[in-house]
Amino acid sequence: MSDTKNKLIPVQIEDQLKQAYLDYSMSVIVARALPDIRDGLKPSQRRIIYAMHELNLSPGGHFRKCAKIAGDTSGNYHPHGEQVVYPTLVRLAQPWNMRYPLIDGQGNFGSIDGDPPAAMRYTEARLQKVTIEMLDELEKDTVDFKSNYDETRKEPEVFPSRIPNLLVNGSSGIAVGMATNMPPHNLGEVCDAVVALIDNPELETSDLFKYIKGPDFPTGGYILGSEGIVKYFETGRGLLTVQGKAEIEINDNEQESIIISEIPYQLNKNLLIERIVDLVKEKRIEGISDIRDESGRDGMRLVIVVKRNAVGEKILNQLYQYSQLRNTFGVINLCLIDGTPQVVSMKEMLNNFISFRHDIILRRTLYELKNAEERLHILEGYRIALNNLDEVIKTIRASQTPQEANEQLQQKFGLSEIQAKAILDMRLQRLTGLERDKIEQEYNELLKTIKRLKEIAEKRELRMQLIKKETQEIKQKFADDRKTMITAATGSFSMEDLIPNDSMIVTITHDGYIKRMPVNAYKVQGRGGKGLSGSNLKEDDFIQYIFVTTNQSYILFFTNLGRCHWIKVYEIPEAGRLARGKAIVNLVQFIENEKIKAFVTVNSFATPNYVIMCTRNGLIKKTALKAFSKPRAMGIWAIKLLDDDELIDARITEPNDDIILATHNGYCNRFMEKDAREMGRYTQGVRGIRLREGDYVISMTIIHNDEGSILAISENGFGKRTGVSAYNTTRRGSKGVITLKTTQRNGYLAALMKVQDEDDLVIVTKDGMIIRQKVGNIKAISRNTQGVRLINLKDNDKVHDITRIEPEPDDETIDREAEQLSKTNEIISDWEKDAMTIEDEMDFDAIDDADRGENDDSVS
Repeated sequence: MSDTKNKLIPVQIEDQLKQAYLDYSMSVIVARALPDIRDGLKPSQRRIIYAMHELNLSPGGHFRKCAKIAGDTSGNYHPHGEQVVYPTLVRLAQPWNMRYPLIDGQGNFGSIDGDPPAAMRYTEARLQKVTIEMLDELEKDTVDFKSNYDETRKEPEVFPSRIPNLLVNGSSGIAVGMATNMPPHNLGEVCDAVVALIDNPELETSDLFKYIKGPDFPTGGYILGSEGIVKYFETGRGLLTVQGKAEIEINDNEQESIIISEIPYQLNKNLLIERIVDLVKEKRIEGISDIRDESGRDGMRLVIVVKRNAVGEKILNQLYQYSQLRNTFGVINLCLIDGTPQVVSMKEMLNNFISFRHDIILRRTLYELKNAEERLHILEGYRIALNNLDEVIKTIRASQTPQEANEQLQQKFGLSEIQAKAILDMRLQRLTGLERDKIEQEYNELLKTIKRLKEIAEKRELRMQLIKKETQEIKQKFADDRKTMITAATGSFSMEDLIPNDSMIVTITHDGYIKRMPVNAYKVQGRGGKGLSGSNLKEDDFIQYIFVTTNQSYILFFTNLGRCHWIKVYEIPEAGRLARGKAIVNLVQFIENEKIKAFVTVNSFATPNYVIMCTRNGLIKKTALKAFSKPRAMGIWAIKLLDDDELIDARITEPNDDIILATHNGYCNRFMEKDAREMGRYTQGVRGIRLREGDYVISMTIIHNDEGSILAISENGFGKRTGVSAYNTTRRGSKGVITLKTTQRNGYLAALMKVQDEDDLVIVTKDGMIIRQKVGNIKAISRNTQGVRLINLKDNDKVHDITRIEPEPDDETIDREAEQLSKTNEIISDWEKDAMTIEDEMDFDAIDDADRGENDDSVS
């Protein structure tokens, strides 16, 4: 009893709990939750792959049951039960979780919907080709081995991976008091960064952005902005805003659908659908009529059907705002370095991989050098024996035992025990002349190999070049295209970041339907052709406006009542040639009896330009463009109109421009833009042309220079081109001169526009017919003439409007325009800075109030 008491050691319960919890914490951190920075694997993952390696489950070979793999892993290396091992194995084979899967699975391995995998007895697996690159040098003493849990086997402490696996596949895990969440990256980009860092170890973190653009998630999608990427590159921690890929499609019934083809990384698709359904039930999103999951072999396709009276872009933005379709990914680059958890920057991760590969190559070189020297030693014994063949044979025959023969050979020829044993084990066929030549050839090649290996072992720069070469080989074998796109925008994100700035044709009908189409929707036809139907219109509707712009431009809609509405081109639904489009009332808010009469497209409101507006009664008004930069939901006043007048056109002008106003009866007046003084928004304007009785203005054209020609077209489809110089500059308010004879054949003047010979002309009729033809094919004649036929019209049809499409530029033109655009953007940037100061100081409401009291005597 006394002996038992002497063996008892008093311990404070608090101290024991602290020590026990500390031991548990370290076990979780080091042996379970965190990856090793060298091969990027956790112990459980490494043991599964090593067990498969021992089972010889190589790529292209046979599959084995996952139950066998999990059983061997659990029984030999990972003593936590096969039910724990199997989920880890499954994740290594899932392409939506691993950027470069390490296991090739056969059978049901789950889905991105969150469906569980089949039981391990039903699934099979083998290693991927990329995984072999992690194991290839395992037998060359490149890494240390340790005993398994029961000391019956040896397992590698780390794999001699040629793949920077931690960077390309990332990792996630929750330890005690810490967690890791490392995003995957593109293998080709990472290999480029490794090579660049070998060439220049002094590279800064900012220089690495030239090679690694940021995370590359297996599910694709977008990363919004680069601020979070910069932060985790530099510090190892950052917050990324990720977003799924969605597009808006319009079906044959002109109904919009949102098509989601990619979702944020680690998002369960079923949970996303459930969230969208909840948002609809809670009425936080209104305008969704149906949700269908049409995903299949061709990839993900989640269809969200938009109600007819709703706008797809608006619904999509609400999905980004309220659902996980736009989410955040918190980066924590926490991993084990020499058994210690550390948060590392991008450069530190790359340097650690390079240092690891350097150690691997050095150990591999020494191993190969040792083997080569041992083999050379034996070959040297062979050469001695072959040079003294008769005496060697005599010595062997005279010996009573193999041991005696071994000793005699060592004494007579100065051989080592190993050489003597190799000679005794040598087969008689090695004594032939051919075999003797092979021995000599192998001996000479070994001398070269040993020399090369010694150079590698002695010179660090050769080892670094070897790392570089092998990394480039890895890139060539396994690199693929980036899946995740990174937007250039910083800070807040807008839809423009995902929308290409392509050229578009926008059409607006008399009943107020609008759509956008690619410029190539029409084929070029000869003069006098019948044209193509541009819209599937109602019987009493016709295309009223057609113009060319780009997706990211602004459109200022000017209405017959003198109001202005503001919209982005990409917010207009894209539709096919025969589609009617969407009602403008669903995009902007009109008041009663308000219709679109004019439009202006601009890229920036900061430019020092003006908007020139003209009315049916021949009045014009010039207002600074910046005055229209802050629209309201119900629009803003652009011009003050008399009761019997209406707005017919609006254009962007510059101080040196001229203005041509054309009338229904075929008259036009050209005058200088500077003749019209600048006014506020809510003013009447001044007289542009003095009208004859019964006449009214139908067109306004802006002249920047005398290049090109003026094209006039009549209601009956006759038109002509006349040089710009034929229209003399007069004064504002004159009666004008004849531009096209309005006869019974021609009808009245329908439109007038400045064109270039290389342009395409698009003619629109009231019945919705469209024809596209080369401007250069239209005859150039004098001003006071009737013109030639440009389009064959059906009975009772009339020409309503025209527009021009500029030709595609060649490489030289592109280079020239790119240089000019760069200069223009710098100017616009300066203008925008100045405009921000001006807008802060200006009160447009107060200006409107002042303008309402202004009387312009020149109108009367």
